[in-house]
Amino acid sequence: MASLAQQIGGLRCPSLSTHLSRRSSYRNDSINHTVKRIQTTKAAAVVSNAQTRERMKLKEMFEDAYERCRTAPYEGVAFTVDDFHNAIERFDYNSELGSKVRGTVFNVDANGAYVDITAKSSAFLPVREACIHGIKHVQEAGIVPGMRDEYIIIGENEHDDSLILSLRQIQYDLAWERCRQLQAEDVVLKGKVVGANKGGVVAIVEGLRGFIPFSQISSNSSAEELLEQEIPLKFVEVDEEQSRLILSNRKARADSQAQLGIGSVVTGIVQSLKPYGAFIDIGGVNGLLHVSQISHDRVSDIATVLQPGDTLKVMVLSHDRERGRVSLSTKKLEPTPGDMIRNPKLVFEKSELSLNSDGILGPLGSDLPPDGLDLNESPLPEGSS
Repeated sequence: MASLAQQIGGLRCPSLSTHLSRRSSYRNDSINHTVKRIQTTKAAAVVSNAQTRERMKLKEMFEDAYERCRTAPYEGVAFTVDDFHNAIERFDYNSELGSKVRGTVFNVDANGAYVDITAKSSAFLPVREACIHGIKHVQEAGIVPGMRDEYIIIGENEHDDSLILSLRQIQYDLAWERCRQLQAEDVVLKGKVVGANKGGVVAIVEGLRGFIPFSQISSNSSAEELLEQEIPLKFVEVDEEQSRLILSNRKARADSQAQLGIGSVVTGIVQSLKPYGAFIDIGGVNGLLHVSQISHDRVSDIATVLQPGDTLKVMVLSHDRERGRVSLSTKKLEPTPGDMIRNPKLVFEKSELSLNSDGILGPLGSDLPPDGLDLNESPLPEGSS
């Protein structure tokens, strides 16, 4: 029988062994946790110290910047006060209606052009405001991307707060100024007839619509015949405030007639035939070639000698500047009596020999009265007063 000691030594106690092993594991975990906590604390301390140093550095920078701003604000600054004021003048703008701004077109479409005026938003130039003349697309007025010009602000778009610009109003003001200048210089200019009413016709001059009373039209043409025609005009009244522009064709004709010396030979075109003579257009002036002044021989039917559209040479016999009447003659140009009936081409060729570079011949012969031939007994052109 084994001894008690042997019996006790041979016994195993699994619960005690397990307990001791677990205590050892708990102790190791605690030690590891403590080590990690210490390491984390040290790392946090390192980060905290780095942040503190960064804060101190920034604080020093701010303090230094503050001191420089207080004692030497412009030291090392390339953008000067003058640059600042120049920038304001360049980029600042007045958005009030009627104010003028400069801008550059950066895009165009069927409705108009988009303009950069260095404002908080872009501006728009509608087609109707792009030109004083009626156009269908802004490109017809030479408005393309890159074009820089001065515009006037006429409104604001409620949808996107963009400004609405106009070139037409600026051109309108310039056109009135131009008309005042032309009136002061008593200049003759061309105007295109675009409309008519019971008192006269309407013509476009310098982009503006002007009125020509029938009493100021020298020709016997009807209003319908004058439509779309360009006729010489002079200014009678220029009043921008009342939008009143009155023109005269009669004064312009009289000015042209003043350059026609009695005895001068000029080229003319037959406009119409009447029983008493032919009306000849001589450079915009309507003159009467009386039947008695066509040839030395008697002319019973003018149509046998002249036809509308014929080009011929005529001599100026007389002209009334006030009434706009000019009396003409081909009889005075005949080399021999009756040549206008037999061979009018010969008459014109002979007159060519003596014409100067302006197509004008000096007085021919001593039989021409100094004041010209008086044809007061001849019928007046239709429409003349």
